[in-house]
Amino acid sequence: MYCWKSVKKVINSIILGMQNGNLVVVKKLEITYFNSINQKLIKMMENKIKGMKALMLLAAAAFLVSCGGGGAGGGDPVVDREYSGDGDDLERVKQEMVAPPMVPEHDQVAKGGPKVVEVEFEIQEKKMEIAPGDSIWAMTFNGSVPGPLIVVHEGDFVELTLKNPETNSLEHNIDFHAATGMMGGGDISIVSPGEQVTFRFRAHRAGTFVYHCAPGGMMTPMHVVSGMNGAIMVLPREGLKDEVGNLVEYDKAYYVVEQDYYLPKDEDGKYKNIATANESMIEMEKSIRTLIPSHIVFNGRRNSLTGKNALTAKVGEKVLFISAQANRDTRMHLIGGHADLYWPLGKFHNKPYVDLETWNIPGGSAGAALYKFREPGDYTFVNHNLIEAIAFGAFAVVKVEGEWDDALMKEVSKAGPIQN
Repeated sequence: MYCWKSVKKVINSIILGMQNGNLVVVKKLEITYFNSINQKLIKMMENKIKGMKALMLLAAAAFLVSCGGGGAGGGDPVVDREYSGDGDDLERVKQEMVAPPMVPEHDQVAKGGPKVVEVEFEIQEKKMEIAPGDSIWAMTFNGSVPGPLIVVHEGDFVELTLKNPETNSLEHNIDFHAATGMMGGGDISIVSPGEQVTFRFRAHRAGTFVYHCAPGGMMTPMHVVSGMNGAIMVLPREGLKDEVGNLVEYDKAYYVVEQDYYLPKDEDGKYKNIATANESMIEMEKSIRTLIPSHIVFNGRRNSLTGKNALTAKVGEKVLFISAQANRDTRMHLIGGHADLYWPLGKFHNKPYVDLETWNIPGGSAGAALYKFREPGDYTFVNHNLIEAIAFGAFAVVKVEGEWDDALMKEVSKAGPIQN
């Protein structure tokens, strides 16, 4: 970790005058970047501190601040952070993957020190219906579009085992936008049918990040728009903070990802019924060059999060929405609600925006927004290009139970004939 480097900066900012056996602390301004040091500690900096115990106390306090609650990044500037250790000696835990829109079981505030979090993905090439009568050869991690959400804490290591069964036809890999080096792991995770690979990376940036297959050349966009993408959420070890720096916890979390497809058409303008994954890649290379999606949906298929599959909540519950788009820009909107908190581009060390009506998610990124439901009813979660939402299918429904509150909205009179 980078905490000790911060402690050394504090100690180096202390000038010790040994006059009359006293230790004099000066240069207070050099450590003002520890923005969460409390007033008591600041007072200690302003006065003479006697004895070595006082110096040790100051260094220890600075250590705690730099390692925990010292604001965005927790101490050193981002570009100055240094790391050591490869995770071999850390505690290991296995995270069980669950299908979207659900999220794996996790602690919102980390317990104990960094861990190695073991994750296993099996690649599945499968024929999948994405709208009534329309199907695609989907490229998937664990059989779902999007692939499962991974949740870890900043400083943990993700150890992924990627399996490509021999029943598949194509070569695959995985690129984590949260990882550093080797094309996000893409260069060391290439697996042919019948192979598996394991690699590990440090999750050293807090936020939500996309992952996707990236086997190279035109195969990369074709695999991505065939569904082979997902997201990872790296929580700060101290948990999420609201706009004033207080801990904020969510009662539920949902994982809603937009997917654009480019189904090829025959001479009559009908979508082709393609027999194999290899044939799908050949046909799709033509259709994706139009840059015009045939389908834009949430969680893999049209109406995937409506009706009996609608999301649910209760009045008073705080719900975290984790969203992503691996290929093209989108903009999320909760009709009848807002983002009470939106972390800019899903990065948790940035101060969250408040009161947003619509929040942008650029292609190749993920976002996180939190909303406390205050009224019952059906809410529609949409891509607010309403053509893409309604005509193409990029929407979901949240059904909320609870008591109505007239303090927020009141029906004054029901619809009726116009009165003079």
